Amino acid sequence: MSLILLALGLVMIFEGLVYALAPSLLERMLEMLRQMPQQAVRQIGALIVVMGFILVWLAFQIGL
Repeated sequence: MSLILLALGLVMIFEGLVYALAPSLLERMLEMLRQMPQQAVRQIGALIVVMGFILVWLAFQIGL
């Protein structure tokens, strides 16, 4: 349970940093996403999920 809380806390920190430090960049990125085909956005999302699983797997291999 503490590992889940740690993961959620880290996600919130990184998400919050984007909003706090670069809100205009975030707006431009969202506009670019709106202009992309839906299939491309899905593929990017799937790639990010796979990369997240790889990072979690690596963390456990290192001995988190």
